Amino acid sequence: MAVLSELNCMRCFRFTYLFLLGVLICTIVSACSFHSVTSNKELASCRVVQHTAGETCIPHNPQRVVTLWGGTFSSTLALGIKPIASAWILGEPFPEHLQSQVDGVENIGFEPNLEKLLLLKPDLILSNTRLQNIYTQLSNIAPTVALYHPTPPASWQRTLEDLAKILDKEQESKKLINDYWQRIEQLKKALGNSRLQMQVSIATVDQTYGIFIYGKQHPISIVLNDIGLQRPPTQNGDFFTRDKISYENLSDIDGDVLFLSYGKQAGREALEKLQQSPLWQQLKVVQQNRVYLVDSDHWYAFDILAMNAVIDDLFKHLVNTP
Repeated sequence: MAVLSELNCMRCFRFTYLFLLGVLICTIVSACSFHSVTSNKELASCRVVQHTAGETCIPHNPQRVVTLWGGTFSSTLALGIKPIASAWILGEPFPEHLQSQVDGVENIGFEPNLEKLLLLKPDLILSNTRLQNIYTQLSNIAPTVALYHPTPPASWQRTLEDLAKILDKEQESKKLINDYWQRIEQLKKALGNSRLQMQVSIATVDQTYGIFIYGKQHPISIVLNDIGLQRPPTQNGDFFTRDKISYENLSDIDGDVLFLSYGKQAGREALEKLQQSPLWQQLKVVQQNRVYLVDSDHWYAFDILAMNAVIDDLFKHLVNTP
């Protein structure tokens, strides 16, 4: 009887064990299935993109985009998405050539205020490698993409194409690039063969860096090269910019035409000081009255909208000006 009782206990124990094991398996399978369904739903509402900081699942149609670099802001606008906020110098207005598109866009400062950013409740943050030290904090606020931001900056075309891949706007990007080349061809036709002899100088007057000239690596120089416009020998080197040009070396900015940009109030003061110098008056371009003052917000920028604004200036001063 004792043996029989022991066998019955063992059978009960085995049944209980198998029953509990079955319940556990069902629970695990159900949990996995629920997690799988949840993950699939999450993936269905976003799209995984690769970027310099790894990969991020971003909304298919982001509605509350924040950009953390001026060039990214302009390129995002060009691709048909209006950010709700962007990094910019506090107290400074957005560039004049963007004014028709920036109504309602909040300026969160050149070094982004994370508390303000959190309150904006973005659904996508477009950052860059310059801000890689705060990438973790940014990605805790919203899905964050870190775009490649070398020094000196990459060409406007690469910047546009990289951003278009992230935002799934590659067709819009191709159209913007095609439109750019059409405008280049129109300008070449309007200028005729004169562009092959015309030496176009580009310089900026700045309170901090003094007078600086633009080399072949600068995006504006690339635009002039696309048109076939020539450059003074001092600006034909393989460099980005060269600053602190002394008054004694003002011939470095001379040419048949000079596009001269300057900053806000401090830049204007530096410009007025330059124009009062006797050495300025000796420049051939000054004597021939071919100096054109232009806005540094687009003449020292790196995006497609800025390049189009530069082309507007070239049409205005080289084609439409007698």
